[in-house]
Amino acid sequence: MVLNSSEGTVPTTGSWTDGNACNHSEAWEWVYSMQPAYMGVICVLGVVSNSFVLCVFCLQRDRRTVADIYLSNLAAADLVMVCCLPFWVVTVTQEFHWSFGEVLCKFIGVAIAMNYYCSILFLTMVSVDRYLALARPMSFLRLRDVSWARVLCLAIWVAGGLLSLPALLFRTVKLFPELGVEACCLDYPHEGWSVRYNVTVNIVGFLIPLAVVSYCSYCIVTALNNKEVRKHSAMRTERKATHLVLIVLTVFILCWLPYQIVILLDTLYHYNIISVQQSSPEKKEQTYMVLLWEAVSGFIPSAKIRLNFQEILFTQGL
Repeated sequence: MVLNSSEGTVPTTGSWTDGNACNHSEAWEWVYSMQPAYMGVICVLGVVSNSFVLCVFCLQRDRRTVADIYLSNLAAADLVMVCCLPFWVVTVTQEFHWSFGEVLCKFIGVAIAMNYYCSILFLTMVSVDRYLALARPMSFLRLRDVSWARVLCLAIWVAGGLLSLPALLFRTVKLFPELGVEACCLDYPHEGWSVRYNVTVNIVGFLIPLAVVSYCSYCIVTALNNKEVRKHSAMRTERKATHLVLIVLTVFILCWLPYQIVILLDTLYHYNIISVQQSSPEKKEQTYMVLLWEAVSGFIPSAKIRLNFQEILFTQGL
């Protein structure tokens, strides 16, 4: 049995041989020693970089654009996420024993889930804004209005809250006697909830945004390659900012794709499309480590890119 923990899983174990126990010990020693440091670095960098972005946004009141609105909300979502990481640093250090109570277990689970959905939706809206600015500059002027952007951001936050309701309803602190820990995990009343969660993550949290971003990217590249457009010097900054948007989105997709694949495989296993030897603890450990890694990997490479992109937007008044 595998229960979700953070954006990953807490594995239970079956029978052990001496060789398995040795591999298990070595694997988890790596997790207990490296992951806290890894998440600690992300936490520090994330707090500093996203706080800086929000400070710059607050100081640029007279020059805010639609892209600024989306990126500042993205920074706020990331800031909430990285502020939750210290709790998981302590938890991993304690071999996944959760010592902060059920209320914080639910709150942090909701915060992480909201960050995932809101981040990818805000990034999608940035891509849509670049598409409207370059491919449809005169057709949808209202959608590039700052007031309208604020309304869309509010709608995204509400949608993120609704999509993270399973964390609020089903996340709990549960005792795993075979592991000797009380872990913060998603404990669904029946298997159907887990499948619905997987499908929602794959479709709403990845496939739909990916389709929108891919279409916008294609139209953006087509517009940038237009000879008439390339003659205008004012488009150089638009071109530079758009390239950075594509980089950020590419990094985000690459970082979350392994997690999406694992979620998809779990769904396929539920419907007996694929089979897994459940008695193999090594496979469970590998799955857990992938999920734990990918739960936070989306915030490492994007921080500097996002700061550079934000600097261009603010200095050029896009």
